[in-house]
Amino acid sequence: MMERVQQTDTAGIGDVKRPLDIREHVERADYQTIGEPFSGDAKMTARNVNVYYDEKQAITNVSLDIGRNEVIAMIGPSGCGKSTFLRTLNRMNDIIPACRVEGEFALDGEDIYGADQDTVLLRARVGMVFQKPNPFPKSIYENVAYGPRIHGLAHNKAELDEIVEDSLRRASLFNEVKDQLDKPGTGLSGGQQQRLCIARAIAVSPEVILMDEPCSALDPIATARIEELIDELRENYTIAIVTHSMQQAARVSQRTAYFHMGKLIEVGETKQIFTMPKHELTENYITGRFG
Repeated sequence: MMERVQQTDTAGIGDVKRPLDIREHVERADYQTIGEPFSGDAKMTARNVNVYYDEKQAITNVSLDIGRNEVIAMIGPSGCGKSTFLRTLNRMNDIIPACRVEGEFALDGEDIYGADQDTVLLRARVGMVFQKPNPFPKSIYENVAYGPRIHGLAHNKAELDEIVEDSLRRASLFNEVKDQLDKPGTGLSGGQQQRLCIARAIAVSPEVILMDEPCSALDPIATARIEELIDELRENYTIAIVTHSMQQAARVSQRTAYFHMGKLIEVGETKQIFTMPKHELTENYITGRFG
């Protein structure tokens, strides 16, 4: 366990007040994650994960479970590795030539990094919603229909229409766009575009949805709609979300994982993480001493 450095708000006679030196907490070889990184009903598991960009190590020995039908929030300062770790869960890092991933990953016990694993099918099972809405330069209808069509999920136009409507309804978007399905998806507002991207992700019937700061470019009203949607989607999907907003993490997640400089510092129930963090680094981040 990491060495704790006593922090004082007041200094007595002869005392020397020391500033927080974050490096003291991350350069120890005997570090270990505090809390409950494992789940009794895990949908995805990651063990002893290390990620490198060329010679630079971005993730160090992270082990974490994503529980079935839960929302887990990954928080931490910029550059702490939370987005890099998220991308390992559907092998998005494979497209980065300089990136090397080590460790064991499983989806319902199946090795997702096995030599026979089809990454296209994997990314259908483990969908991704990115920080900036990225609708295809196609119609609203075609944005949602694209995935089911290439994966052969619909045998005729009627089935495809049903998938598109159902996906848009699940993304709480259908009523807003039902009369303009032939219009470009890029013509929607930012919040609508992000919900369109969520509809596109769920159209291929994923089991897990990864969200990388999905509300960072949205206004408060659009953010509230996405957060409501996340809570609704949890009934049918497992969700992992990276967010810089601690308030958002507190609102939408059941478990929270705190990352710091490539290490997983603490994992626990969200209420516990935000009210009674066990590690000094977690407490300092939550209370705004750094970030």
